[in-house]
Amino acid sequence: MHPPVLIAMRRVVVALALAGCAAIANAAPANERDPNGQTQPAPTLAVEQVRVPLMGLRDEAAMVLIGTALIGLAAAVRRSA
Repeated sequence: MHPPVLIAMRRVVVALALAGCAAIANAAPANERDPNGQTQPAPTLAVEQVRVPLMGLRDEAAMVLIGTALIGLAAAVRRSA
């Protein structure tokens, strides 16, 4: 038998997973059709390249720091339970 806390945590994780899947499905571009039944090509986008200053954090380093913080937070939550 599982403690009620684990059951509640599983429900939260499943709800977040379903919400994430729904958000990804809604973010997918839809094909636009004209009255003749032909698909319209997606518009091209201009992307501006941004340079990182010398003293700034790179994206990879920031992701590693955030990941480490999340792992530490998860370990602290697990120990307190």
